Amino acid sequence: MRVRPPDPEYLKLLLPYGEAIQKLALAARKLILEEAPEASEFVYEVYTIADHFCFTDRPSDAFVFTTTHAQWVNLGFNFGAYLPDPSGLLRGEGKSIRHVRIATPTDLKIAAVRELVRAAMAQAERPAGNVGKPATIVRAAKKRSHRRGSGGISNGRRIAGI
Repeated sequence: MRVRPPDPEYLKLLLPYGEAIQKLALAARKLILEEAPEASEFVYEVYTIADHFCFTDRPSDAFVFTTTHAQWVNLGFNFGAYLPDPSGLLRGEGKSIRHVRIATPTDLKIAAVRELVRAAMAQAERPAGNVGKPATIVRAAKKRSHRRGSGGISNGRRIAGI
């Protein structure tokens, strides 16, 4: 199944990661959109690149998300604690959120991974009535300016010449 291409801004956010991780993030996105082509994406640059998928215009309704890390990609579920997981793939000990660590392309081929996405979709919030075209919203972190009053210290180290 052909899925819509990733937003160019999302691709830019992935550039600092190695090629293997970029491919994993895009493969995880593809798997999600094969199952939920009508889902919208909300991409955030935080300490990681987070890509949330939902059927409403509220990111808090995301049924699945990815987070990109140096050595792996997490496939996360906001209500993962309530999903059936007979294969024991889900990690995490919080009240609701669980994730599956995707470290190789083979990890995405495990049938139980796709089953978790489907189960999360079944529990997802969906708007009543006519649904608009899926959208992608990208929010990159704002560049920080040097804070005043730091006494010449940046990131815990004294700036040379000050």
